[in-house]
Amino acid sequence: MKKTIAVLFGGQSGEHEVSLVSAQAVISALDPERYEVVPVGITKDGRWLAGQGAMAALLAAADPARLPAGTRVGHYPEEQLDADVDDLEAISHSEQRQASVARLLPPGVDAVFPVLHGPMGEDGTVQGLLELAGVPYVGCGVAASAVGMDKALMKAAFAAAGLPLLPWLLVRRVDWQRDPEATYAAIEEELYYPVFVKPANMGSSVGVGKAKDRVGLAQAIADAARYDRRIVVEQGIPAREIEISVLGNEAPEASIPGEIVPSGEWYDYNAKYIDGQSAIHIPAPISDELAA
Repeated sequence: MKKTIAVLFGGQSGEHEVSLVSAQAVISALDPERYEVVPVGITKDGRWLAGQGAMAALLAAADPARLPAGTRVGHYPEEQLDADVDDLEAISHSEQRQASVARLLPPGVDAVFPVLHGPMGEDGTVQGLLELAGVPYVGCGVAASAVGMDKALMKAAFAAAGLPLLPWLLVRRVDWQRDPEATYAAIEEELYYPVFVKPANMGSSVGVGKAKDRVGLAQAIADAARYDRRIVVEQGIPAREIEISVLGNEAPEASIPGEIVPSGEWYDYNAKYIDGQSAIHIPAPISDELAA
């Protein structure tokens, strides 16, 4: 008997469009002989849509300039969208939410595959919602999701584990707004240019900037402050982008290392998703000693 899997995507973060493409990949990879897939999209204003037309509905409302290269945007007649989407807004915004969190999902779901990116999806919020509902889900739990999303908390965890870190500072948006010049001076006292400026809670390089002087620093902090009240400023150094994936709990397994060679000066949103020119080397051309 097939298991019914709800693939959850979209969301209200700055990574909405990236989530749509990730969900397309997940849905394509799920074996139709084993799983019945129910797409569940969350619009930018928080509406929950379930059904085979949910992906097309969110793609139709997406910002075309932010859709990654290769995004499959099919044409769906409006009447077909209406027939293929259940609007769960009345459930998600009603008192029934408190009575049964599971009512946020279509009936008969065996497990949820969250493919949400960024805050309100990748940060433990949805994971906690599903745990309250008693619904099994794919991926990290509440604590791991929360720490993994928050760059400042993750750096503290790395430091506690004895891992080496580049110098960095945490800037509060309220302090920068009150006295920007003092904020810039404090950063320049601890770090040298270039520096990278990032919202503490965001991914996909959204809101991230590289500053080479104070003018660039001011602009980068202003950009990051649009997405978070806590801003991470890191020392910039020449470096390679080596990545691995880890799968499992009690007996985790690590993938072989891969290397990303960005098309631009650094791996920004455009290099990641838009221009399609960044290169990926698997395995990464590194020594066996480093790979181990």
